[in-house]
Amino acid sequence: MKQILVLGAGQSTPALISYLLNEAAKHNWFLTVCDKDIAMAQRRVDGHPRGQSIAFDANDSATRVALISKANVVINMLTRPFQHLIALECLNHNAHMISASYEDPRVHQMDADAHRKHLLFLNEMGLDPGIDHMVAMSLLQKIRAKGGIVESFRSYGGGLPAPDEETNPLRYAITWSPRNVVMSGEDGGIYKEDGMIKIVPFHQIFRRTWPVEVDGLGTFEAYPNRNSLSYESTLHLENVHTIIRGTLRYPGWSETWEMVIHLGLANETMKIPDLKNRTYRELTEMTLPQAEDNGQIEQRVARYLGISPTGRIMQNLKWLGLFSEEKISIDVGTAAEVMTDLVRRKLSMPEGARDMIVLVHELVAQYPRKGRAEKTVSTLIEYGSPGSHTAIAKTVGLPMAIAAKLLLTGKIPVTGCHIPTHPAVYEIVLNELREEGLQFKETVEDISGYSSSAL
Repeated sequence: MKQILVLGAGQSTPALISYLLNEAAKHNWFLTVCDKDIAMAQRRVDGHPRGQSIAFDANDSATRVALISKANVVINMLTRPFQHLIALECLNHNAHMISASYEDPRVHQMDADAHRKHLLFLNEMGLDPGIDHMVAMSLLQKIRAKGGIVESFRSYGGGLPAPDEETNPLRYAITWSPRNVVMSGEDGGIYKEDGMIKIVPFHQIFRRTWPVEVDGLGTFEAYPNRNSLSYESTLHLENVHTIIRGTLRYPGWSETWEMVIHLGLANETMKIPDLKNRTYRELTEMTLPQAEDNGQIEQRVARYLGISPTGRIMQNLKWLGLFSEEKISIDVGTAAEVMTDLVRRKLSMPEGARDMIVLVHELVAQYPRKGRAEKTVSTLIEYGSPGSHTAIAKTVGLPMAIAAKLLLTGKIPVTGCHIPTHPAVYEIVLNELREEGLQFKETVEDISGYSSSAL
């Protein structure tokens, strides 16, 4: 019997685990789901005869090795710092690995060893990164097959509450890791636009936004998503004048989150003594310069940040709880950990509400033989099902689950370290995602005569 090991049972895993359990009897495999929170792992397995749940601390090397040594495929849902460690132990114990995380360069260096052992380490296999790569490769293949030369590539993705949901003043809700929300943008961003490379440091990420129109939904704001230039060679886009990967939010999110970063509250390295017994107001006070007067902290924060003391941003900061006299009362050591707990509590999805994912690709290509230019737009909009799976769980979990099934049934004849840009991966996985109900809307517009700067 084939053994599948899932490390981590967080909010992105329900559809993944459900799919694999539903397929278990047909393909004769068994699923082990591990998490530090054993109750959560048990809920995911839900007593299925082909599954089990195990309490698991990723830092427990003995248990980690024991579990991986028995697995045929390891689906790694742990945070990015564990990716290399899990990949190394998968290599040592002859297990394939699938992950939704961005590929660690140290994992990519295992490519030759993975080939030698006939193993596949498939990273960036979720939504963004993941489905975005597969859609991009599919679009590029079609354009190039028609003789097109791609000049501009833009890819945008976001997980949000559905537009009709009344959630909170920030119009955002947690459907994945709250820590990743707090630390989003921590790597800064780099992209190319109109032939010019643009570098955006962490503290500027949420200031450097621009509007993006999404068909049927309206205007969103986008901010740079990590290193867009790293995909030039991967997608064979070395000669484009524009390559941008961006994250989508409802307008207004970034102006508030920029202030959280400016205050230093997204710092997860600086240890602060005795945080548990301090108030949120005291933590905010720590972020300010030495007071020159005895004014209220709200006014001093507004002056420090250069914002209106009565404006929307200040109201959002108050709503988040940054001026509360309540004690923090949890065992944390950094400001980022405090914010992660606040985000988990304040930005939770209301009971019965729907989330939504949006994925947009915009490609501009010249067709020299036809003497024309075309703009191709692909849009994926998926809504969660209250009481079942969130949209983010479906779109992050299903690609990994499908890849695991295809790998164990011999339908992915690829070894080494990859992201899903190989045709043997993206063609078959995209087809299966469509069978699972994901709908990719594609439009092509003749834009001959328009200047590239107007697009």
